[in-house]
Amino acid sequence: MARLKGPASVSEQRPGSRIYPSSPLGERIKGIATGRDVEWEPLLDYRRNDVSETTIHGAVAWASADEVLHSFGGNVLCYGRSMMKPFTMKVCADDLADCTTWEQKAISVASHNGDTEHVAAAQSLLSDSEWGLMQTPLDVPLVQFGRQVRRPRRWYHCCSGEHAAILKGARIRGWNRAGYTLPNHPVFQSFLGVLQETLGKNWEPARIGKDGCGLPTCSNTVGELAQLMASLSHNRDQDWIWEAMTRHPDLVGGFNRLDSTIIKACEGRVIAKEGADGLLGLAIVHPDYPKGLGVVIKIAHGWNAQATWYVARSILGSLGFDLRNPYPLHRQKAFIVPGIVPADRLAALEQVPTWDEWDPDRDRWYTDWIQPRG
Repeated sequence: MARLKGPASVSEQRPGSRIYPSSPLGERIKGIATGRDVEWEPLLDYRRNDVSETTIHGAVAWASADEVLHSFGGNVLCYGRSMMKPFTMKVCADDLADCTTWEQKAISVASHNGDTEHVAAAQSLLSDSEWGLMQTPLDVPLVQFGRQVRRPRRWYHCCSGEHAAILKGARIRGWNRAGYTLPNHPVFQSFLGVLQETLGKNWEPARIGKDGCGLPTCSNTVGELAQLMASLSHNRDQDWIWEAMTRHPDLVGGFNRLDSTIIKACEGRVIAKEGADGLLGLAIVHPDYPKGLGVVIKIAHGWNAQATWYVARSILGSLGFDLRNPYPLHRQKAFIVPGIVPADRLAALEQVPTWDEWDPDRDRWYTDWIQPRG
């Protein structure tokens, strides 16, 4: 077994030795495909004067009701992470319905930047005496401007609103709030029940991991995640989650965040939720999909807001939604791979440019590079 030099707290017979990696090459575990085992699909590439310099791989799935309509690598297994916050809040949605403001509801499903309004909304969910119960890691704001420096605080963590709402809901339900981040706590066990309502009563996650905020997160295929997003669209009137996100999109993410921008651009017809690492979920209201439409994008190499933005703009554009392009590339242009949409959307996809107007003289010389030789 490969070991680091020096004393190891996970030596043989010590706690942790069972899960300590035995090889830097990794083990093959039955039923769990690694990123090397699956065939990631190319989603877009960045070209400089027709030559591809960067290719972004990933997976995309479209679903309606309980059916995956289109899968472009959508069988990839990943963790839902923060993309699943709307489903976590369904555990106590009824309990929080009448005792929270719309701002408090929105921050409960947020992965926020840590701005002043985000922190204030999250803190307002709990009394001062309850703040010590919250177990988010110490963090600084996700986005800071200029040379601002902040001392790490639990409230700056992007998941502080979710944690505060869980604690409030657990108190209303009479659940012990100690250990609320553990997978055997009623919060997570009820969350699994929410997922089974869509994925089937016999569905079980292949793996459960600890998220960056300390809460458990379970593994799903990208196709399963798309089914869940479709259910969010179809059942949008069953609780306050959809309305809270569309009322206060800037609390969901923040300034220049992709999910907040999509929610605002689509004027209440699309819910977008980012999730680490490299996830974007779209719950879409569209006349062609009366049972709801869910689309999930997973970037293979992890979080990449610009690449995800190009893919999301193209997918939404093929459905008739107008989302602006991200900040432009430098002397490159982005080109989309057709497989990100079903075949019947391809003609519409070709009408969505992945660049804005620009001065072509920035990208060319006035003289011919070929010169006489000899």
